Amino acid sequence: MIPAGSLFGSLPAGLRDPLLEEYRSILQNFLERRWNPAELSGGRFCEIVYSILHGHASNAYPPSPFKPPNFLAACRALESNGHVPRSFQILIPRLLPGLYEIRNNRGVGHVGGDVDSNPMDAAAVVNLATWILSELIRVFHNVPIGAAQATVNALAELRIPLVWDDGNVKRILHVGLPLKDQVLILAATSAVGVQVSDLLSWTEYENRGYFLRLLRKMHKERLIELSSDEKSVRVLPPGAKALAKIITEREGV
Repeated sequence: MIPAGSLFGSLPAGLRDPLLEEYRSILQNFLERRWNPAELSGGRFCEIVYSILHGHASNAYPPSPFKPPNFLAACRALESNGHVPRSFQILIPRLLPGLYEIRNNRGVGHVGGDVDSNPMDAAAVVNLATWILSELIRVFHNVPIGAAQATVNALAELRIPLVWDDGNVKRILHVGLPLKDQVLILAATSAVGVQVSDLLSWTEYENRGYFLRLLRKMHKERLIELSSDEKSVRVLPPGAKALAKIITEREGV
């Protein structure tokens, strides 16, 4: 995996740090089912990526992200940069306006319509932002897309209010929380899932047999996805909904 400190080569910290912060914000809001903030972060994410592409093409990065007066026209102008990688010239410049449109002219920005589009729009923001970030890493480091995706996965650590994390160990701060809720919270600290062995360690639960039976039950309830080898779990949408309720009820404890 690419070291986190050198994800984007010579890209200035004024662009690199906001990019990663905004990506994590998108994931965090999506996990907690706060659809509107997730989509609004998508708009900010677009402006940061545009600033990076513009700076790369001109060989003069701005010290911080900026918003062009006409975002669509500015993205189209990037297509004239024939000297940059094709994804920087065509693919990303054509994806950004669509991502930006979700921020400006869908449910997040306006009231109206019979069907709430915010959940599916937020999901689109997450997937597009993940692909764009992976592509930026792939190009800047000249690595296969699989390696770039693995690096993005490692960045997808999510902050849960009830969890203490020192980088190696995670602990639930609310004493007495049911084991099922503890599993759900800890499993959600990473958007790409956690190891069952880590969950056992973090919860300090000693009965592995019962623990696995609980995970299988949660899998059947579609709260989590338990891998076929029973070594890792990921939170599923119903689990994310349950998690949001737990956080709301326990926040501030």
